[in-house]
Amino acid sequence: MSEAPVVVNRPSGTGGRRVTVHSRGRDEILGTAYSDHDLVVFLEGAGIADPEVILDDPEWVEWRGGAAHKFSAA
Repeated sequence: MSEAPVVVNRPSGTGGRRVTVHSRGRDEILGTAYSDHDLVVFLEGAGIADPEVILDDPEWVEWRGGAAHKFSAA
């Protein structure tokens, strides 16, 4: 299992992916992203500088249960 602080979960049956961030010893749900833009907005709100740069960095982001950058229904 990855220790990446950001997890983008598998696409839901209706589309979108739940995004969580591990910070200060706990997981926080940031919301459901329907695009990379949504994901970047969530990460900026969580205080991550230049989130566009880390989306493909496995040390920062773990994409679970589906291809990276795909948000359509499972």
